[in-house]
Amino acid sequence: MELLTLGGPCPPEAHGVAATIGFFDGVHLGHRVVIDAARRLADEAGARSAVVTFDRHPASVVRPDSAPLLLTDLEQRLERLAETGIDVCLLVPFDEERSREAAADFVTEVLVDCLGVRAVVVGADFHFGHHRQGNVALLRALGAEHGFEVHGLDLAGADAAATPAGPVSSTAIRQALAAGDLGTANAMLGRLHEVRGVVERGDGRGGSLLGFPTANVAVAPDIALPAAGIYAGWYLRPDSRLLPAAISVGWRPTFVPRADRLLVEAYLLDFDGDLYGEQARVRFLARLRDEERFDSVEALIAQMGTDVAAARTLLGAASR
Repeated sequence: MELLTLGGPCPPEAHGVAATIGFFDGVHLGHRVVIDAARRLADEAGARSAVVTFDRHPASVVRPDSAPLLLTDLEQRLERLAETGIDVCLLVPFDEERSREAAADFVTEVLVDCLGVRAVVVGADFHFGHHRQGNVALLRALGAEHGFEVHGLDLAGADAAATPAGPVSSTAIRQALAAGDLGTANAMLGRLHEVRGVVERGDGRGGSLLGFPTANVAVAPDIALPAAGIYAGWYLRPDSRLLPAAISVGWRPTFVPRADRLLVEAYLLDFDGDLYGEQARVRFLARLRDEERFDSVEALIAQMGTDVAAARTLLGAASR
């Protein structure tokens, strides 16, 4: 995938593309329907396929107090977009000035002048531009003026990606994660939900007191975590080793009366080594139980042993 940033050069070979536009948080199965449609149109026209996306969620600029938590950071999102087989990704910096840009000006600057699009594919309810005034009807009118066709897919109906839990959307995935429903979230993502962060030094309690040393992964506060609880999953090291893990997402109520943030702690099964300072990727397979407060350290240790055994069984079955 060729990565371009708006404001830099748009090389001539990027022109004449079939493009789709969106933030694509999670690059989930619903997003892949739209991206695949753009790729098919490009193939039919002998052109290149393109995704137009933004460097940050527009809501983080327009309404920062109510912006949604993210399913993927920028690095993850670009990696997932590359995996779709798209030819070009145009990354648009989003700031206050961009938030005030008229929808028609966005089309002229990005789709016409930079990419020279032949076709645009979006969801039928797609909105863009200042106050979300742009829609599919406007795109079609501008397409008639500038010489590109517009395809609005019914992502709530015939064209939708759906699971038994309903149509796929970033909002639905966030809701499933908030409920600890990894089965639904992962099904809609088409992969395991993954968070990333540097392994930091904690209070050392896991190894010295409990006998289960954990990697404390400092996940960015704008990333969506599963609900507080204990999970089975995987820990991916920078050297690409994928290690089974029992994972706690929690407030640590047994030791901390009033924590100010959820902490992601991964106990790596059958591993003994130094993880401090490395960039970790934690993938969640299944929820084992809710987080609990224990009356004694001994009770917590016993439960942790049970959790590790349950994680080992689940992960062993998943890897076969």
